[in-house]
Amino acid sequence: MVEMLTGLRAVDMKRPSGKQILVDWVEPYLKNRRKLRKIMDSRLEGKYPPGEASQIAHLAIKCLQIDTRFRPSMTEIAETLEQIDAIHMRLGERKILSG
Repeated sequence: MVEMLTGLRAVDMKRPSGKQILVDWVEPYLKNRRKLRKIMDSRLEGKYPPGEASQIAHLAIKCLQIDTRFRPSMTEIAETLEQIDAIHMRLGERKILSG
């Protein structure tokens, strides 16, 4: 999930010290919408729906729970991503119809 948001590899020893393990340095950014923008994949050039990115970040936080019992299953992850996409598609249709 974090790789998807940032466009970066989970582990990259070429990154500066403290940023080599992606999850370690991005986790605090996932909890704040404004900070989330700082870690989003730069190739998106800011062209992504911030609400959906925030929902995916929230899902990523759940996936990072230390206690595995509290992590969502892959089925739950897939269903949540489908729901986020469906909401995005419905909102896009409303904009087209009202625009």
